[in-house]
Amino acid sequence: MANPVSTPTRAQRTTALVMATLGFAVNFWAWSLLSPLGPIFVEDAIADDAALLVAIPVLVGSLGRIIVGALTDRFGGRLMMPTISLITIIPVLFIGFVGQYHYVTLLIGGFLLGVGGTSFAIGIPYVNSWFPKERRGTATGIYGIGMGGTAIAAFTTVPLFEHGAVIPFMVTAAVLLIYALAALALMKNHPDWHPSEQNIGRQLAAVMKLPFTWQACYLYALSFGGYVAFSVFLPTYLMNAYGLDAGDAALRMAGFVIAAVIMRPLGGMLSDTIGPIITLLGGYVIVVVCALSLATNPRLEGLGTVAFLLMAIGLGLGAGAVFALVAQVSDPHQVGSITGFVGAAGGLGGFVPPLLLGGLWAATQEYRWGLLLLAVATVVAGLITLWTARGMRNTTSAQTEEHRSIG
Repeated sequence: MANPVSTPTRAQRTTALVMATLGFAVNFWAWSLLSPLGPIFVEDAIADDAALLVAIPVLVGSLGRIIVGALTDRFGGRLMMPTISLITIIPVLFIGFVGQYHYVTLLIGGFLLGVGGTSFAIGIPYVNSWFPKERRGTATGIYGIGMGGTAIAAFTTVPLFEHGAVIPFMVTAAVLLIYALAALALMKNHPDWHPSEQNIGRQLAAVMKLPFTWQACYLYALSFGGYVAFSVFLPTYLMNAYGLDAGDAALRMAGFVIAAVIMRPLGGMLSDTIGPIITLLGGYVIVVVCALSLATNPRLEGLGTVAFLLMAIGLGLGAGAVFALVAQVSDPHQVGSITGFVGAAGGLGGFVPPLLLGGLWAATQEYRWGLLLLAVATVVAGLITLWTARGMRNTTSAQTEEHRSIG
C-alpha cells in the first residue's frame, strides 16, 4: 500500500518560505559586500580596476551552484542553508580584518566570498517541495525577494565603512551567525521529501542531457544575469558615464535593485495566472526597449532614470518567471540539479557584462555597444522562449493523446 501524501499546514509552509528567503537574503548581502566598496578601493589605489574585483564572487558563486544544487537534492535544504551561511562567515571576516588592505588578498577573499552566492540553488528545490505545482511560481517568486540582499549591501556597506573599515564585515558576519542558528532550529524538510539516492555525477550528467536545462539556462542568464550585472557594475557605470560620486551611485544602484526585487515575485504570480511564457516575453520586450534607449546616453534626470528602473522591472519579471517555468516542466527529483545549472548560468550572465563594460569604457569611453549587445541577446532569449513554448505544447498534446488512447 502506498504511503499517504502528507499535507503540510499553512504555518509550516510559511515558515519554510520565510526561512529560505531570509537565508537567501543574508547570504546575498554577504556575497555583494565588495560591489559598493569597489570604487572606494580604486580611489584608495588598493585596486586598479573594480570590474574584476566585483566579478570574482559572482563567478565562484555561480559555478558553485551546480554542486550545491545537487547536494541539496541529496541532503535537503534544512541542512544546506545554515551550513552555507556558516561557511560564508569565514571569507567575510577574512576580508574585513585582513583582505581589504591588499589587492591580492581582496581577490582571494572575493573568491571565497562566492560561497554565499551558491545559497540560491538551495532555496528553489526546498521551497518547491513545500508548495503544490500550481502555487510554485508565486512561492519561488516570493523566495526571489531574497536577492534584495544586494540592496541591503548597497544601502549599508558604504555608510558603515565610513565609521570603520571592519564594521560592515562584522555586522554581516553577526547576521549570518544569527540566521544559521535560527535556521537550524526552525527549518524542516517537507515530510514527504526523500533524499536523492542517485550518484551526484550521474544525476548531473542526466540533467545536462535535457534540452530544457540549457534553454532555461539561457533565459535565466539573460534575466537574472542582467540584474546581477547591473547591480554590481551600476555604481561604476554611473560614476564614469554621469560623474556621480560613490555614495549617490550606490543609492541609485539600490533603487535599481529594489525595483527588480519587487517585480520578481510578481513575475512568479503572473506565471501562475497567465503563464510563464507570456510573462517572460513581456519582460524581454521591456528590456529591449530600455537597452536601446540607454544606448543613446540620455540625461540621467529624466529618461535615463526611467529607462534604468523599467529595465529593472523587465529583468525582475523575467527572473521570477524562469523558475515558474522550471517548476512546471521539471521532474521534482531533479529540481535541485536543474536549479544548480540554471542558477550558475544566471550568475555567469552577471559575470561577463561587467568585464565587457569595463573593457568598452577603457577602449571607447562609452557603454553604448554593451547596451546594444544586451538588446540583441534579449531578442535571442525571446526566440528561445517561443521555442520552449512550442516544446511544451507538443509534450502536452502527446500526453493528452496518450490519455485518450488509455481511456
